[in-house]
Amino acid sequence: QAQLVESGGGLVQPGGSLRLSCAASGFIFSAYRMSWVRQAPGKGPEWVSDIGPAGGLSRYADFVKGRFTISRDNAKNMVYLQMNSLKPEDTAVYYCNVLLLGVALKGQGTQVTVSS
Repeated sequence: QAQLVESGGGLVQPGGSLRLSCAASGFIFSAYRMSWVRQAPGKGPEWVSDIGPAGGLSRYADFVKGRFTISRDNAKNMVYLQMNSLKPEDTAVYYCNVLLLGVALKGQGTQVTVSS
C-alpha cells in the first residue's frame, strides 16, 4: 500500500528555516516525480515545488524561488524541502504528493507556522 508520511514542521520566527521530510513507501519511489503542496487556512491547495525521478528537473513556484530547495534521496525513499527566509505567508500545512497511475496520493501533512 502506497504511503507518504511528512515530518519536520513546527513554529519558526520570520526569517528562520525548517527542513521538511517525506518518507515514501509501497511504490517504486525512484520512478516518480515528487511534489510539495501547501494549504493555508481558508485557502485552496497551492503547488510549491517538484522534483524529477532522478533528482533533476526541479521546479518552484515563484513565491518560493530562491528561498526553498527540494531534494530527494532515492536510496532512502525520502524527499525533502529546505525552507529558508520563511515569511508569515508561508504558514500552511505542507503535503508531500505523488501521482500514481493518475491518482494523486498525499500524506497527512505537516504544519508550518511562521510567527513572531
